[in-house]
Amino acid sequence: MKYLHTMVRVRDLGASLRFYCEGLGLRETRRMENEKGRYTLVFLATDETPNAEIELTYNWPDEHGNTEDYGSARNFGHLAFRVADIYATCQHLLDMGYTIHRPPRDGHMAFVRSPDLISVELLQDGYLEPQEPWASMPNTGSW
Repeated sequence: MKYLHTMVRVRDLGASLRFYCEGLGLRETRRMENEKGRYTLVFLATDETPNAEIELTYNWPDEHGNTEDYGSARNFGHLAFRVADIYATCQHLLDMGYTIHRPPRDGHMAFVRSPDLISVELLQDGYLEPQEPWASMPNTGSW
């Protein structure tokens, strides 16, 4: 068996690409537009694991401009990424306007949510000592 990808439905393709590419550092590996099915698939990966992809599925609005409501996305568990510096990654995402819902108080684990409310776990590669302001930062919302 070989892992291929995880698919998540997105409401705003541009906002999602900003989060995953600019925020987390993934890169687009391929894209497919299907006019008959009225959807776009965008595959993303990291340089370290290029064959483990995230598939962003954007279903186009109907003829009236309506889009499907995916709810809070809590029925999906989470995506997980190992990062070189969890503090720098969280600060970068915070600077981009994203909420760190579970700060890396322990220097090891944090959670942030994508624009489509997909929970993303960030795990530190190795060990970092707990640091402020992260060590005393409370959780925000759900993650």
